[in-house]
Amino acid sequence: MLPEYDFSGKKGVRGKYFDAYQQGHTVRVHQDDGSVTMQYFTLEEGAVMLAPDVREYFPDSESVNQALRGLIGLIPHQARQRKREGSIARTG
Repeated sequence: MLPEYDFSGKKGVRGKYFDAYQQGHTVRVHQDDGSVTMQYFTLEEGAVMLAPDVREYFPDSESVNQALRGLIGLIPHQARQRKREGSIARTG
């Protein structure tokens, strides 16, 4: 970092924009020609955002998937079967 970026004595706030980011956000891009374009971003279909306290325990997608697969094994077989049948009916 450049010396003029002095962050000594300053403390960041973890998760400060978490709630707002989940709702989506707008980015203004200022072009060299003076025009401004706006882009709106939301989570992609199927994307899941982890809360900051949860993210401490699951640093990547594989760790999240591994934990959830372990939980799936705890769900009673009948409930899993009903869930699968319901998703097949919606997609098929």
